[in-house]
Amino acid sequence: MSGQGTFSRPARQRRPQKRVRLDEHLPVDHNLSRVYRVGAGLIGLVLLVFGILGLVNQIGVFGTGSHTTVGLNTNGALSVLSICVGVLLFVGMLIGKNFASTLNMILGLLFILSGFVNLALIDTGFNPLAFRIQNVLFSFVVGVLLMFFGMYGRVSGSLPHDNPYWRARHPSQVEDERRGRAAAGQRAVHAHRAETSHRQGAHRTAG
Repeated sequence: MSGQGTFSRPARQRRPQKRVRLDEHLPVDHNLSRVYRVGAGLIGLVLLVFGILGLVNQIGVFGTGSHTTVGLNTNGALSVLSICVGVLLFVGMLIGKNFASTLNMILGLLFILSGFVNLALIDTGFNPLAFRIQNVLFSFVVGVLLMFFGMYGRVSGSLPHDNPYWRARHPSQVEDERRGRAAAGQRAVHAHRAETSHRQGAHRTAG
């Protein structure tokens, strides 16, 4: 007799896996925010100094001559661009948290791309930012540093379990660890009570 007396067991629902995202919440006072702030502030200061010195030298806006500032070739356009990026990094330093981290990563990627693009333009007639090989290397170094500061403690395969990004990406394991700590705490309380009771009983017997 099909269809009678048979009950199908409900399918076990699998907990949906949370996708890895880069906009997970970071506590305001977390130490990682300081790393993002320091990285943005240091690189922003370097770019501001470079841009201001370039403007002080009154170099042409799109000049492609050998006008150097602190060992790097520059012109008015590159100086203004450096100041703008430096100010943007200072804004990221003031805001901190995920904003500074994401800003560092985006600008780091743009600096690396800029290095490749301007490397291809060095020997052409179109070199609006007056790049030379030292500028390309500087762009790569700044890009890598910004990427490092932006991804520090945020993008890694071995984040510690107290890391806020790891906790956001592994909610089930966080819950299991919480339950394990709670169970361990209860066992410790029971053991302490049993030991105390045993001591009190032994004291009464001795008395």
